[in-house]
Amino acid sequence: MDTNRLSKTLTAALNSQMTKEAYASQIYLSYAAWADNQGFGGIANFLFRHAEEERNHMMKILEYILRRGAEVQITAIPAPHDNPVSIKKCFEKVFEHEVDNTKAVYKLVKMSFDEEDWATWNFMQWFVKEQIEEETLAMNLLNKIKIAGGDKVNNNALYSLDRDLKNTPDGAGSAQDVTAEKP
Repeated sequence: MDTNRLSKTLTAALNSQMTKEAYASQIYLSYAAWADNQGFGGIANFLFRHAEEERNHMMKILEYILRRGAEVQITAIPAPHDNPVSIKKCFEKVFEHEVDNTKAVYKLVKMSFDEEDWATWNFMQWFVKEQIEEETLAMNLLNKIKIAGGDKVNNNALYSLDRDLKNTPDGAGSAQDVTAEKP
């Protein structure tokens, strides 16, 4: 008996997104190793944690595909791009990658809507919310670098940022949770 409840197109798209999440984990892992090698242990710690978070996203999709009775396809992950040349460039690349990932999530949401696969549409809403958080977090990091001097950021500011990111929570607040009492 066939228990698959995903279309071939959604199965392929979910498998592709799963690989994209694995790739994101590799990017964060690569940037974390680079940051640590540059002496930024706090920034590295932050990026290592995000590498694990992206891997968890991959596993969430993998588990969903299996629960829907479809076949998981494990494929090769591309190597990350070259290391950034500065902390600012690192966070710019992180932001660009998160925006690209958001676009891929939106395509999956639209595809599930068009196919009237409400289970997958509902499942993908978690990723929509997560991408809002990821983009906001990356924008906040870019804003900190901008305030610290942008391309001309000095070592004292980088030291402070490194120290702050070591223990900074990994999430960004959701706009949906904001109220007048809790901005």
